[in-house]
Amino acid sequence: MLRRLLQLYIGLVLYGLSTAMFVRADLGADPWNVFHLGVAKLLAMDIGTVMILTGAVVLLFWIPLRQRPGLGTISNVIVLGLAADASLALIPELTSLPVRIALLISAVMVNAIATGMYIGAGFGAGPRDGLMTGIHARMGWSVRSVRTAIEVSVLLIGCVLGGTFGVGTVLYALTIGPLIQLCLPWFRQKPQVIDVPEPERVV
Repeated sequence: MLRRLLQLYIGLVLYGLSTAMFVRADLGADPWNVFHLGVAKLLAMDIGTVMILTGAVVLLFWIPLRQRPGLGTISNVIVLGLAADASLALIPELTSLPVRIALLISAVMVNAIATGMYIGAGFGAGPRDGLMTGIHARMGWSVRSVRTAIEVSVLLIGCVLGGTFGVGTVLYALTIGPLIQLCLPWFRQKPQVIDVPEPERVV
């Protein structure tokens, strides 16, 4: 249980960190954060606050998919936004293009690992990833295809709202599905089998 909890919260913090890395790279945010940045700009709010509010709203879409929230779901709604704002306060704005490109590529990889960690911990997917796993379970489509479809759809909405679009957005939308499908087996917790001795026979 302790290992699963550590995996869950480390994964959530890493996800928030990856969000800050996308923002500081300034080469295009991932599709969800294109949406978050658009709303934040429109309402003059911190991106972390927008992430928390968006997560709560996305939970409503779980109802037709018959997804049940767990500890990981609620933690996702709260921790991601807090970790993103904290990471943005620690990572300075960058001007060097090679450094920004390296930060962008690292952000995609950190995001995939973080997603595999908190989903694999088995405490329930986050609101956004619950859409992915719910559609996968209900429709039988691959995780890669579902995730890519969701990211592209959210990207279009985010662009309309005025979110930051760039090469990083395209890179993320096209690669995150395969990367998550690769990372999930690394972190999926397997139930432990406990050997129970058979009762002694009374003769």
